[in-house]
Amino acid sequence: MVSNGNGERESGTGGAPYGMGNPPEEPGSAFRRPRRKGRAEGEPKEQAPAAPQSKVGWSPYDEGSRSRAPLWFAISGVAVLGLLGGGLVFMWNADDPVPATTAKPRMTTVPLPSAPPGEYGFAGSRSTDPDPISVKEVFGSKKKITVSKRSYERTITKKDKKCDDGALGDDLKKALKSGKCTQLLRASFRDKAGKVIGTIGVANLTTSKAASKVAKAGDTENYVKPLAGKDSVTKFIGSGSGGTRILTHGHYAIMVWFQNKDGTKPDKKGSKQLFAAINDITKATVFEALDNRSVTGSPRN
Repeated sequence: MVSNGNGERESGTGGAPYGMGNPPEEPGSAFRRPRRKGRAEGEPKEQAPAAPQSKVGWSPYDEGSRSRAPLWFAISGVAVLGLLGGGLVFMWNADDPVPATTAKPRMTTVPLPSAPPGEYGFAGSRSTDPDPISVKEVFGSKKKITVSKRSYERTITKKDKKCDDGALGDDLKKALKSGKCTQLLRASFRDKAGKVIGTIGVANLTTSKAASKVAKAGDTENYVKPLAGKDSVTKFIGSGSGGTRILTHGHYAIMVWFQNKDGTKPDKKGSKQLFAAINDITKATVFEALDNRSVTGSPRN
């Protein structure tokens, strides 16, 4: 894929609110409490701190201004929790970034057009990448995919009539409108075992800058709207605990929501499974399609 100067894709984070919440336990590096300074031996124990006043519990937003890395939050590996009607929503940060991919060379006797300058070539702007995206293009023609012996199935897709219809949160909707979003396509997936489920949304903005603003709008109140399927597994998407993230590729914003099927908060092993599912599915579908657009300026066949 085409990446930024640090070898990573640009992203923000997203999540959904459910009320007051406490920081998670530390099942793994992707979900950590902030470290506290130790106290000298013999000093009296500190009194329990007062309950946080932020409606999302502890959050990096409460620590004052920070510069955000062009791809993930500068605070790597921090989970931001919010309580949502009965569940937790995690804001994933990149201890496990989406791996970089490169578009496969296309065998052709016709020379490929020279890509515009910039990180994302033709896909850097809608003006050089004007063709609309389709469900078949960005999510693949086959419902079932296998990556490194891990299998997944797409169970439902949706082309939202308005970008607002596939997003939750006023700030995210405002960023989509400001970025002249013309399309928001969503699809939901499950793993073979039926334990990991999630939704991926792809928004078509006017420029890379507009897509970056969408990514930065992501927080515990602004995220892709989970798309529940009609089958016995993905019908649970959006219930219980879930994790969300927003990435970008040129003038596209890629928004994900993934969770355990039973709605439980993932432990260390579960977190790795969720990250693996996100990486596997986006790499094999969305990013492969968008990498092709970056190089050729047209949809993949």
